[in-house]
Amino acid sequence: MNYTQICKAFHDLTVTELYQLLKLRSEVFVVEQNCVFLDPDDKDYACHHLLLFDDEQELVAYARIVPAGKSYAEASIGRIVSSKKVRGTGAGKTLTQAAIDAAKVLYGDVPLRIGAQYYAVKFYEQLGFKMEGEIYDEDGIDHIEMIRV
Repeated sequence: MNYTQICKAFHDLTVTELYQLLKLRSEVFVVEQNCVFLDPDDKDYACHHLLLFDDEQELVAYARIVPAGKSYAEASIGRIVSSKKVRGTGAGKTLTQAAIDAAKVLYGDVPLRIGAQYYAVKFYEQLGFKMEGEIYDEDGIDHIEMIRV
């Protein structure tokens, strides 16, 4: 499947794009994963937002590219999410590689840190991330920090 990628600073997002990304994040992180948490965490303003649209212009995957000092000392990628519609099709890998590439354009060739859901460690290892530290609980889900240098 071909995807259209859009990467924008927060203030450049259209109202529709903002609504779509918040809806997708809520569908997966709040409803599907049954986590009660406040998704809009005031970091979005400082971030770039990578949106992946399918041929019907439906948002099917999203990632937030976070500058150094906002979530971690290093730049990071967060809120990596794909809709059920495209899971298992390679969309997540396409999205994450595009986020890595976008971070490189935005911040240079710097290390990237993520807070990965532990079940997805092997997925992120395929993209060059390595586990660092101990497993921790975040909203009832095991996570681990990973770094890509």
